[in-house]
Amino acid sequence: MKAVVLSRFGGPEELRPAEVERPEPGAGQVRLRVRAAGVNPYDAVVRAGGMEAVFTTPLPTILGIEVAGVVDAVGADVTDWSVGDDVLGWSDTGAYAEFALATTVVRKPAGLSWEHAVTLPVALETTDRVFGLLDVKPGETLLVHGAAGGVGSIAVQLGVLAGLRVIGTAGPANQEHVAALGATPTTYGEGLVERVRALAPEGVDAVFDVAGKGALPASIELRGGTGRIVTIADYAADSLGVVFTGGPQQRSAERLAELAERAAKGEVVTTVGGTFPLADAAEAHRVSARGHGRGKLVLTA
Repeated sequence: MKAVVLSRFGGPEELRPAEVERPEPGAGQVRLRVRAAGVNPYDAVVRAGGMEAVFTTPLPTILGIEVAGVVDAVGADVTDWSVGDDVLGWSDTGAYAEFALATTVVRKPAGLSWEHAVTLPVALETTDRVFGLLDVKPGETLLVHGAAGGVGSIAVQLGVLAGLRVIGTAGPANQEHVAALGATPTTYGEGLVERVRALAPEGVDAVFDVAGKGALPASIELRGGTGRIVTIADYAADSLGVVFTGGPQQRSAERLAELAERAAKGEVVTTVGGTFPLADAAEAHRVSARGHGRGKLVLTA
């Protein structure tokens, strides 16, 4: 099968198309004919070798942890899925490929495109995990840094649905977009503390940093300390005493199915920031690295 393979750590140029053996599903797994794979900042960190201090990545490897596609084969003990089912979920073997294995998947609603379906798994899991760490409650004010991105845009909407008042930071070009998601928008950069205080004179109760663009010191000032601040992207967190979370992941098929249905009905907005053929995964990583994007970048196979 065709895949994009990482044989050594480095820049986007290390992502190279190759022919590899098609995986066979094990017990509890399905094999998908991949229709769309999400591109996440996490993928770039693994690609560059940035996660080696946490876990070892055997090379060569295939990146990509969220996938949407058609069930092509089922492993032993699989009774919920049949060949031909349209599903989305989390990949077990790497989604930058024509075929991928998965254990946790849900049915893709007919009204949800492949590209928009694949924007959901990582954003949902990450948001649920962070909201749990922050212990957010209805009526509280949540500040989200990176509110226009793939995770941030879903976090904003799930926050609003949970009864939170959300203030979202984003670039100038994305202010109207963030407002349309239900947040009160403001820009990054100098003067952030003053802008947020003007929007929320009573203060912010919690901060979710999706962007990793140096907003933690301002967040600490706004919170009056490091409590109830979580980042998934700023590696200065430890030196500042802020919680950094990359896992453990809590993949809920029930929650994903619910979110997919909401997205299909238009109750949750999914945003695709750009699509790329599978062979152009390196270019997708280059675009992702520029930042300030809107929504999720997607590979189509």
